[in-house]
Amino acid sequence: MSQPGDNLPGFRARQLEFAAHIRNPEQHPRPADVEPRRMQIYLDLFYNNIESFLASTFPVAKQVLEHDRWHRLVRQFVHRHPSESPYFLEISQEFLTFLADSAPVDLPPFMLELCHYEWVELCLSVSEEEIPVAGVDPSGDLLAGVPVVSPLVWKLAYASPAHQIGPSHQPTAPGEQPTQLLVYRRRDDRVCFMEVNPLTMTLLNTLDESLTGAAALERLAAKAPSIPPAVVREKGLATLERLRKADVIVGTKLNLE
Repeated sequence: MSQPGDNLPGFRARQLEFAAHIRNPEQHPRPADVEPRRMQIYLDLFYNNIESFLASTFPVAKQVLEHDRWHRLVRQFVHRHPSESPYFLEISQEFLTFLADSAPVDLPPFMLELCHYEWVELCLSVSEEEIPVAGVDPSGDLLAGVPVVSPLVWKLAYASPAHQIGPSHQPTAPGEQPTQLLVYRRRDDRVCFMEVNPLTMTLLNTLDESLTGAAALERLAAKAPSIPPAVVREKGLATLERLRKADVIVGTKLNLE
């Protein structure tokens, strides 16, 4: 008398055969007892779901590559990349890993950076982090107080100007200097970007050390001896205010003692 599970090894083998054909029908034959028309439904659903999600996450990359090269790249990702995450939202992260590890050599040199830039927007849009309210004075003195940088800010540096790339602007070589960007989510949940200079990025990194705004600007002036300290303070304060207006800085720490 048969028992539940007696056919498990054979059933498991059939599952693997079925999945292998869906993943790469050119290399793995269709299971013999599955009707071609029915099998094609699974093939289309599997590929179209993945391609649609990647297209929504990387719309500029798809435009740059155009139809044939884009679909060829997605096919190679589906066929060759051993994705480790079962979560649908992490398909885009797996795609980045594929581009970094085994992407075709005929891709534009900026493609990985462009896709990373577009991926950051998705990450920020779905992040469960929130702009802090408790312990923060939104209108606090940015010089006397300790500025609070939003947890919804990513500080990025790219060899190419990733935020400017599109079908009509495709750099063929890295820029003379890295492009430094802030990508951030505002209080109204909009994801925005801001190109900044190295001094602004250094200032933000200094604020991570929980210094007052004045102390951070003094440290910044020491790192830029060619600029008069008074100018660093004046321009730096204006930068701090601009960053607060953009929700990159969300206020200053409240003294709760």
